[in-house]
Amino acid sequence: MVTPVTDPLTEVLFRLLIGVGLAALIGLEREQSESGGTFAGSRTFPLFALYGALISAFFPRILSLAVSALVVPLTVAYAGKVWYEQDIGLTTLMAALLTTILGAMTMHSETGAIIAIIVGGTVTVLLSVKDPIHEFANQIEETERLASAKFILVVLVVLPALPDRPLDSLYGLNPRFIWLMVVFVTGLGFGAYVLAQFLKPEQSIAVTGVIGGFVSSTATTVSMAEKTVENETLYHVCAFAVVTASIVMFPRALIEVAVVNPTLLPSVAIPLGVMSVVGIVAAGVLYWLTTSDETIESGELKNPFRLQPALLFGVVFAVVLLVSEHAHELLGTSGVYAMAFFSGLADVDAMTITLSRLAAEGTISTQVATTGIVIAAIANTLVKAALAWLLGTQRLGRLVSIVLGVVIVSGLALLIV
Repeated sequence: MVTPVTDPLTEVLFRLLIGVGLAALIGLEREQSESGGTFAGSRTFPLFALYGALISAFFPRILSLAVSALVVPLTVAYAGKVWYEQDIGLTTLMAALLTTILGAMTMHSETGAIIAIIVGGTVTVLLSVKDPIHEFANQIEETERLASAKFILVVLVVLPALPDRPLDSLYGLNPRFIWLMVVFVTGLGFGAYVLAQFLKPEQSIAVTGVIGGFVSSTATTVSMAEKTVENETLYHVCAFAVVTASIVMFPRALIEVAVVNPTLLPSVAIPLGVMSVVGIVAAGVLYWLTTSDETIESGELKNPFRLQPALLFGVVFAVVLLVSEHAHELLGTSGVYAMAFFSGLADVDAMTITLSRLAAEGTISTQVATTGIVIAAIANTLVKAALAWLLGTQRLGRLVSIVLGVVIVSGLALLIV
């Protein structure tokens, strides 16, 4: 007996409903934004999805021909829209064609339906944020655009060309893995950088710290320290931004571990999670001490999509990876821990990825990798406190040292236990 859940007719109707629902979202957005004009709206877009879905379900062999045939009336309608409304934007036309494909995908397979939902949601969001995207594009300086273009070009050209195997000439290093990690780490920073551009000019001190932590916690610390020298009364709010940026380093490291070696994540999540919680509580107390009218600007955050810093990180990562492996061979776990501390003084990302990689290869144990990552995080946290003392006022240095000191103690306690 066929149950309602597995009934083929029920499944077809359910997938049709998914396609129509996605199309309705896109159509409503086009109509409400008045971007569709007389071309297409909340009724027409569901029809596009139904067209694609029914062809895919019952006449899959002629799907490409059916989509091609749809181009003709769409072109005529688009030409009329351009003629009457003097609007030559292609967004709505492309959204209509894509909606037809999404409708077909929902009927193709279960995986196709899931991908259609993801793509449909993404399309709706992209269409909805037209003004913020244009504002973001307009405020990017020419030098920033050129820097991003060069970096992306190098990624697209260099990454596929690099051999994906250990090379004796590079002492056993895998050049593609190294460059892939450069792109990954830079991408994390770039995502936060883009968010910062959307949130300007007004943003809370909490957002300032979080974004600064993902782009560069060191740069944020230096910027906040300099602000307290210019205006000593801001030491509370600047300390909160420094502490928040420093705490963000822990979840950032967890993201890197999850990508490079997911099996290591449960072990690393405990100490870094505890340090994050302790830091958040301490930062919350610090935020409570700040007055509601205290505001700061995040300062100039540099676009992480720059070739020179990316290449520098690649070199540092390669050296750390190579030295850490040999340090373990020659000195055992103590060599790894020493390397983790000194490397962490400069960069946590390189050490986090290195130890995650070595643990995945079986070169070091899970416990050694976890301890090393925590040591690197503690070392880098110490640097933030030192920078606050050296570059900021005594009040800033004292406050940051107390708060981050509590975080460091919690990390050390977990290592001892």
